[in-house]
Amino acid sequence: MQILFNQHKGFDPLGDCGKGKCPICARNNAIFRVKNSLEKTEFTSDAVAPFVGRYGYPNINVGILAPPEQKEDAWLYDAPKHWSSENFGIPQIVDFRSSLLNSRYNINVKKRIKLLELSQDIALSSKPVDIDIQLQEKPRFRINLDLHMAPTGPNAKLKKASITENPSIHTKVYKVFGDIDLKTNDAVNYLYENNFDENFLSKLLSVGTLGLKKDRKLVPTKWSITATDDIIGKRLINEIKDLNEISSYYSFFGNYLGNYYLILMFPEIWSYELFETYVPPNWNFSNRLRHTTDYESYSGRKEYAFGTVGGYYTVRLGILEKLKEIKRQASVLALRFITDEYTMPLGVWVTREAARKSLCSNPIEFSSKELMLEYARKLIKKRFNYNVNYLLNASKLFKNIKQQTKLERFI
Repeated sequence: MQILFNQHKGFDPLGDCGKGKCPICARNNAIFRVKNSLEKTEFTSDAVAPFVGRYGYPNINVGILAPPEQKEDAWLYDAPKHWSSENFGIPQIVDFRSSLLNSRYNINVKKRIKLLELSQDIALSSKPVDIDIQLQEKPRFRINLDLHMAPTGPNAKLKKASITENPSIHTKVYKVFGDIDLKTNDAVNYLYENNFDENFLSKLLSVGTLGLKKDRKLVPTKWSITATDDIIGKRLINEIKDLNEISSYYSFFGNYLGNYYLILMFPEIWSYELFETYVPPNWNFSNRLRHTTDYESYSGRKEYAFGTVGGYYTVRLGILEKLKEIKRQASVLALRFITDEYTMPLGVWVTREAARKSLCSNPIEFSSKELMLEYARKLIKKRFNYNVNYLLNASKLFKNIKQQTKLERFI
């Protein structure tokens, strides 16, 4: 994925659309709006989330993300599912995230101090928590971008913080927090089944509020996001393996924020493969493009998905949710096409929600594999002027399906 963004030319750090609609304008607007607030070292706000860094592990920075002033709609600053459901654009999201101040302190991942208890209360709460913050220094404005995590804004060293109201903690959340004999995987899946979303669950995991008492420790936010998607995904895989295969061939197509997904389902036992490709505008159809890919068979995979990294697990989760919904299993080939509409990386929540949006579109049903693949070739040529055969010919999943078909005919 990093390679693909190195190819990506859509983000111009000096650009300005002049109309307030581009992410650079959103950043500039955020600077203007919070400029006066950044002159202060003490403020009262609404803490929306903890943030756990990874540099220097096991001695890492833990931050409290909060706008530099109180906001009635503070929850919107950390609400990926809502952003997606309401089709928020990149400028709106950058506007929210670049306004978040990261007040941070340093701690060993296994240590327990008062500030960590405060961060845990923020993570456990179902809504933003009123907080008084004192900083050691005036914060400097910057926007921090990451392929895995949503952006954050200015940061400064934390001197002192105190919560000025009781956190609103759901009884089911308090139950798993208090159960020090409940394993992390069981805790995550229990809350997921009770309609707590991945963003909330990854925060709980990152600040060491889940799992056996002896195993509880801080987990960098970047890792906790992928761990959450993987834990839930593996549980869903075990469930769908007990279901019958789909009876036909299905194709789904959709996008969010310039991330397009063509998802092809084959009437076979569970397997999954993801390809990610950046497609420039006005591409020459006969030319190849670089891509990244990862695959898992029915028996799963033992290594981390180093090609498509966190996006692999987010897209897999969306696919598994769909299969559980229709009560079937399938072999699923997911093709992601990144366009210049995606002007800056916003985190893997984008791939999760883009895949979900694609799977909510009306599927096209085909009576044969050949018809579905012909449709895929024509669709991708029309939308991106790209020859999708370059991906199909490199697909392990597609190769295994062809070999399996030949074996069935022989038998």
